Amino acid sequence: MSRNLKTGVMYPRMAVIGCGLIGSSVIHAARAAGVVGDVAVADASAEHRARIQELGYADLVTADPAEAVKDADLVVLAVPVLAMSGALAQAAPALKPGATVTDVGSVKSAVAEVLTPLIPDGVFLVPGHPIAGTEYSGPDAGFAELFQNRWVILTPLSREDDPYLEAAQQLVDFWRALGANVDRMDDKHHDLVLAVTSHLPHLIAYNIVGTAADLEEVTQAEVMKYSAGGFRDFTRIAASDPTMWRDIFLANKDAVLEILGRFTEDLQALSRAIRWGEGDKLFELFTRTRAIRRGIVAAGQETPEANFGRDHRTP
Repeated sequence: MSRNLKTGVMYPRMAVIGCGLIGSSVIHAARAAGVVGDVAVADASAEHRARIQELGYADLVTADPAEAVKDADLVVLAVPVLAMSGALAQAAPALKPGATVTDVGSVKSAVAEVLTPLIPDGVFLVPGHPIAGTEYSGPDAGFAELFQNRWVILTPLSREDDPYLEAAQQLVDFWRALGANVDRMDDKHHDLVLAVTSHLPHLIAYNIVGTAADLEEVTQAEVMKYSAGGFRDFTRIAASDPTMWRDIFLANKDAVLEILGRFTEDLQALSRAIRWGEGDKLFELFTRTRAIRRGIVAAGQETPEANFGRDHRTP
């Protein structure tokens, strides 16, 4: 169930480093919910900075992370996973005591490992991951509704001091105000779960679309013309940002390889069932997988996110 708390301004100043789909959506959603005051954006791309200024959803736009985070109460790292340590290293000297730093990366263990040593005393690092997205990217791609009824997983550090716990709870309340459902999880468990639910499906999509493109017996025009629904779904996933997904697979390689090994074994078993005409095994698998799909629909997680992005994207 979507929850949108009427909390008033929670963070008088928010800084977002990296303003693609997720970064810009955080800004739109936070402004719509009324939970932030001023918004500063740092982005390495001159083209992105110019576009953000044209769109007018940030009060300050800069190339310098340190300038963006000055006096910020909440700092959101929304750059690719392997770029986070560099971005935080630039920003760290300007972080004010009491600020909360979070991220939106799809890998949590590796992120916590590289970011924790960079956090100054008195600043609170609470890693996070909003499980939401579309195949679009860039400053135009964001929209306020992206997080509605989506899950955000926070992986707080192993700290029990009251100031840290209060900072973590405030971040929970922030995401809930944006319409998200929030869960807390151990970072290594998060990475294993996401390897199953997100990373491996993307890897399969990239691979199957690449395989189709490489088939000499099938032209690219035929692939585009005769794409059935399943293949179209794969192409949507495979259109996701290449830099982001390269970083995810490299940063979460242990969990991805573990799940990929299990998937390969299951795929070989499926191949044998097809080869030997074992229809009962195929029927049993397809029945189980249909039940999982129905469970996802019943949980309210079937919303076609790509349609949100397409509808809200500036032409």
